[in-house]
Amino acid sequence: MKKAKRRSEKIKYGTVSLPIPLIEKVQKRIQGTGMPSVSAFVAFILRQILSSPNPNDKTNLIEKGEEAELAKRLKVLGY
Repeated sequence: MKKAKRRSEKIKYGTVSLPIPLIEKVQKRIQGTGMPSVSAFVAFILRQILSSPNPNDKTNLIEKGEEAELAKRLKVLGY
């Protein structure tokens, strides 16, 4: 069983490269939302995706009816 991280423990960070046009789209998208940075937004989205109860069960990643909304959101982000 994994130990829960204490708030006093430092989290290490890495670097992920994204295309500049995508970064610019995310910057526009998060303006006025309270999201402090592109990095924070990407971390938030990845946490949402990876918090599925069973990451190997691809049937639970997208509920029925959410696919069209997800496609719209990805298009806005440049995918």
